Amino acid sequence: MDKAVLTCALNGVLTNPKTHPVPVTPEQMAASAREAYDAGASVMHVHYRMQEDDHGHFPSWDPEVAASMVDAIRAACPGVIINSTTGIVGPDVSGPAACVKRVKPEIAACNAGSLNYLKLKRDGSWAWPPMMFDNPVEKVQAMLDAMAEVGAHPEFECFDVGIVRCVNMYIENGMAPSAHYNFVMGVASGMPVDARLLKLLLDYKREGDPWQTTLIGRQEIWPVHQATADLGGMLRTGLEDTFYLPDGERATGNGALIEALAQCARNAGREVASPAEAREIMGLNAAETAHA
Repeated sequence: MDKAVLTCALNGVLTNPKTHPVPVTPEQMAASAREAYDAGASVMHVHYRMQEDDHGHFPSWDPEVAASMVDAIRAACPGVIINSTTGIVGPDVSGPAACVKRVKPEIAACNAGSLNYLKLKRDGSWAWPPMMFDNPVEKVQAMLDAMAEVGAHPEFECFDVGIVRCVNMYIENGMAPSAHYNFVMGVASGMPVDARLLKLLLDYKREGDPWQTTLIGRQEIWPVHQATADLGGMLRTGLEDTFYLPDGERATGNGALIEALAQCARNAGREVASPAEAREIMGLNAAETAHA
C-alpha cells in the first residue's frame, strides 16, 4: 500500500477518565476525534461508555448512547469512517448487535477467537480474576450477521496466530465475504509486541487482504508501529492502546498520538490516506456514505 490508513482508538473499555485523558461524553468524543482527524486519522474506533459519572463511565450497550457519540463524531469530522466495538464477554450479543444496527458503522470490530485474558502483578498474583474472553464460532457468526444487516465491514481482531488461521476459515466457509485483519499485540496472554512476528503473520493471512496492528504498551510499541508502516500495513493507535509517545512522554490526547503515527508512515515513504482513499484501500462499499 502506498497510502497508510490511520485509525484512532479513542477511548477503550474501562480506562477511568478521572485519571487518564480519555473522552467519554459525546462532546469529548467529538473534540478528541477532531484532533485525531486533523492529525491524519480517517477511522475512529469507538467504545460506548455510560454517561453517569457515579458508574465510572463503564461500558454501555444502549443504542441511543452509541448514537449520540457517533453522531457527534460524524458532525465534527466530515467523511470520517466509524469503526464500532462489539467485544463482550458471554454469549449474549444483543447489546453490541443493537448498537451496530443503530449507528450503522462502515466497520465493526469482530473478535475472532477466544483468549484466556490474564495478567500478573509483580508479586506473581493475578492482576484481576482469570477470565475467558469467549468468542466461539456461533458468537462470531451472530456478530457477523448483525454487521451484514447494515453493510458493516468486519475487522477481525486476532490475538494469536491460530486466530489468524481461523479468520481464513471463516471467509472460506462463507461466514463473511471479506475482511481485514487486526493483529493485536501486547495483551499479556496473547501475542507480544514483537516485530519479528509480523512477517510470519503476513505469511498466514489471506493474500491481498488489508491488515493492521493494534499495539498495547508503552514506548516499546513504536518500533513495531514503524515496522508495520514499513511492511505496508494500516496503522492504529490512541488512548485505548497507549498513553505514551515515542520519546516516553505521556500523551495529552489522541491528536498527539496520531501525529506520531503519521510520522511512522512518512518515515516509510508513505503518505496518509484520506477517508475516501481509506475506503478504497479497505474495500468498503462506497467512496462516500450518507453520513459523510
